[in-house]
Amino acid sequence: MDQTDLPEDVHVEHEPTIAWEPSPAAPDTEPTEKRLEGAFGWALMVERGPRAGLTYVLGPGETLVGRHPDSAIFFGDVTVSRHHARFTVDESGLRVEDLGSTNGTYVNGVRGDTFMLAPKDEVMVGKYLLLVLRGND
Repeated sequence: MDQTDLPEDVHVEHEPTIAWEPSPAAPDTEPTEKRLEGAFGWALMVERGPRAGLTYVLGPGETLVGRHPDSAIFFGDVTVSRHHARFTVDESGLRVEDLGSTNGTYVNGVRGDTFMLAPKDEVMVGKYLLLVLRGND
């Protein structure tokens, strides 16, 4: 049965999210100090994944991460759900919330729904490992 044989109100997803579980990270052999200088509040640096080295500066409010083209942080990989996670910057700090993703959101190796973040926390979204940074605002 192909898509043309289905009723009009039925949609078949052609690019589903693939289930993936992160393996334990190998310990660093050489400690490195990763810093980002500048006048900004919060940022996420891709430590591991297809966009390693790229940094996203987060403004006040919500920033959506996912595989959907409208995501503010777009990760075009099947281990990332279309609407994977939401980062929120407000007066209480930086928070990440998983949006019911297939593979979950991990902070410092722990899977959960919502986390308050601090500088140097590591957030795993699919294959992407993000380092939380704080500027000198």
